[in-house]
Amino acid sequence: MEVIFSLNQIEAAADEIIAFSANYKVLALHGEMGAGKTTFTKAYCKAKKVLDNISSPTFSIINQYTTESGEIIYHLDLYRLKNEEEVFSSGAEDCLLSGNTCLVEWPEKAAGILPDDTLHLYFTSLDTGTRKIVAKF
Repeated sequence: MEVIFSLNQIEAAADEIIAFSANYKVLALHGEMGAGKTTFTKAYCKAKKVLDNISSPTFSIINQYTTESGEIIYHLDLYRLKNEEEVFSSGAEDCLLSGNTCLVEWPEKAAGILPDDTLHLYFTSLDTGTRKIVAKF
């Protein structure tokens, strides 16, 4: 699956990914800095009707959000972690194995502990206002 969208179409792109990823609990968000991972996560959470303030967990590593229906969504940003040992220490493994939805930025840092059924989303910036997401199993 491939989705190309302008930044003002991010909510429609999030809706499309939500429909496509219904059978996946862990979504690994790959891409360079500025490729749109956090912006996508905010649109994803908005579409899922998250009640909490949605922000990047760059310093906290893990944010937990609750939707109107009581669903838990974890947003993990592993950028600052050095290795899988730090990933374990952060509590990320507990989130990944919780059965709740997890959106993981910089999943390369946790490659060895991602569940086998993780959906990998690859973000690319095509120009200043256009992004591409490619989904791979």
